[in-house]
Amino acid sequence: MLLNRQKQVFVAKRIDMRTEAWQMPQGGIDAGEEPLEAAMRELHEETGTGKASILAESQGWYYYDLPEDLVPIIWGGRYRGQRQKWFLMQFSGSDDDINIHTEHPEFSEWKWVRPEILPDIIVPFKRQLYIDVVKEFRTKIRL
Repeated sequence: MLLNRQKQVFVAKRIDMRTEAWQMPQGGIDAGEEPLEAAMRELHEETGTGKASILAESQGWYYYDLPEDLVPIIWGGRYRGQRQKWFLMQFSGSDDDINIHTEHPEFSEWKWVRPEILPDIIVPFKRQLYIDVVKEFRTKIRL
């Protein structure tokens, strides 16, 4: 969860979804990689910037399952969902430092949103996860 100075959260629209699918940056942990290391790598790969410092780490892991109709489509049918470790990060750059047109782009556009609207703009199968992440980081964001 990347916060700007106005306490808004970075979200981006996925290129590969037919619906209006916004999400925060996320990604897999490579073999031998620690969760924080993966979070910083994924942030850079997906947003083109690493200008962020860590404010908090989720106490535990979060999970979501894909809807049955998406299982054969997403990740080539190899996975049925994800287990995620979340980090709250303070963005230290300017909007000009963000570049979603990376080597392997995942997003078509991006914006800053208030944390409380995240569950309303995410795909339904991730909604509860986003509610829980915002709830855990609420005091650190100072909502």
